[in-house]
Amino acid sequence: MIEDVRSLGAELERSYPVYVRDRLTFRVGQLVYVAFSLDERVMGFAFPKEERAALVQGEPHRFHLPAASDMRFHWVHADLAALDPTEARELVVDAWRMVVPAKLARAYDASHPAGPG
Repeated sequence: MIEDVRSLGAELERSYPVYVRDRLTFRVGQLVYVAFSLDERVMGFAFPKEERAALVQGEPHRFHLPAASDMRFHWVHADLAALDPTEARELVVDAWRMVVPAKLARAYDASHPAGPG
């Protein structure tokens, strides 16, 4: 599963991988939009603050909020084992969209009409 997400993160425009304290993260500029736990079981990803409570409450077995110290960020955690590969890729692309200019997101959508699949 992480290999699908890793390859996608490397393909997205302006995205690049960085290891921080041995944890894989993906950034655009200095903005982190996806990060993995050391054991690669949990994926943290950018997500709209105003929607995250509903996501977590709707599927608490798959999604959870970050630590209290990180609540100020647009961030949610997901159990990778509970996601299918297509869903994980969609979460990565949606997180990437939050940190790139709208014209890059539109260009991605135009060149991938079926989504990141």
